[in-house]
Amino acid sequence: MTLSKPSTKDPMPSPDDPLCTVEDRLYVSRALDLARYATEHGGEPFGALLFCEGEVIAEYSNCVRSTGDITKHAECGLISAFSPKIDRDKFLKCTLYTSTEPCAMCCGAIYCSGIGRVVYGTGQGPLLEIFGEPVRPNPLRSREILARISPHTRVFGPLMEAEGIALHKEYWPGRSTLGSIPSDPSS
Repeated sequence: MTLSKPSTKDPMPSPDDPLCTVEDRLYVSRALDLARYATEHGGEPFGALLFCEGEVIAEYSNCVRSTGDITKHAECGLISAFSPKIDRDKFLKCTLYTSTEPCAMCCGAIYCSGIGRVVYGTGQGPLLEIFGEPVRPNPLRSREILARISPHTRVFGPLMEAEGIALHKEYWPGRSTLGSIPSDPSS
């Protein structure tokens, strides 16, 4: 087994997606606030909110560590908690804002809910760099997953990636991540 060591260098943030709006920036900023909230309440630095017809109708912060439920990512948790209250027709009109690019599991939940638009903050590449994971030559990104399984869902991002990188760099050193084991901080 190879141990992954957290990166000591800062990943280079990508430029903001030029198709994102000022409103998108406002709500990605709120998703980052929800990610900070998660870290202060036993979760990992991921947050999501659902915006529909001019208002925020749902917010959720990652609670994987505090609940022990590995499916409580911000996006999956939000969709699970609010799907009994929101029908698919309404989900289709919504934008899901996330602090970090949705993983494959969360893309499945996005597909099942019928969400029409996703805007994410930090991409998976910088996050994997922070984890110390090797660079993947052909990473499977949320945009590609959703284009294949949910062609009506439009995906935008990254947006405000530097802010997200700073949040993850602050949180992850010395903590375990999925698929990696942190280096011993005493060595």
